[in-house]
Amino acid sequence: MVNKTQWNTAPAVVNAYYSRNKNQIMFPAGILQPPFYHRHFPRGMKYGGIGVVIGHEITHGFDDKGRQFDKDGNLHRWWKDKAIHNFHERAQCLIEQYSRFVVSEVNMPLDGVNTQGENIADNGGIKQAFRAYKRWLSMNDASKETLPGLNATGLELFFLNFAQIWCGNTRPETSRNKLKTAVHAPGKFRVIGTLQNSVDFASVYNCHKGSPMNPVKKCSVW
Repeated sequence: MVNKTQWNTAPAVVNAYYSRNKNQIMFPAGILQPPFYHRHFPRGMKYGGIGVVIGHEITHGFDDKGRQFDKDGNLHRWWKDKAIHNFHERAQCLIEQYSRFVVSEVNMPLDGVNTQGENIADNGGIKQAFRAYKRWLSMNDASKETLPGLNATGLELFFLNFAQIWCGNTRPETSRNKLKTAVHAPGKFRVIGTLQNSVDFASVYNCHKGSPMNPVKKCSVW
């Protein structure tokens, strides 16, 4: 029997998790701070930060591994054959897309198969978070959705903060090791790969169709 009330991580951890066995998402206090969240952030930044993370963790329940568990956290084949076939077709698009990315600093490609679960969650998470933010905008005053000195709308801030949360600097040795073993794509490609597939990003930033950040072929699982 799995104890669904027991936390297996410390509150100071800056991370979030989806547990397949518990069918729960967990957010320690450590991640509920900038750049993911601050009470005085414009809503666009909140949705583009912690909102995307929430969407990401929910989507893990329907990625290549999470889909194999039912609502009670039991390993169980609950999808129909057609749904599984369609899922594999859509996931393959992401696998091929991310496998084409190369980390120039070490001249190594990403492993699209190994990172597919996280890439599915990234792409699904940002889509749902943006929908939630648009819904909030439709019911609230958007005049405060700006930052002093920054000529950006709330919709633009959503994507700016999404990109900001994945800023980082990695040593070449670490990059090589992670590219061979890690289930997450490097931060740079978590941003580029996700936004290339986002029709919302292309619309907000007026990216020309067929340009690098608005390719004609886009991948979408959820």
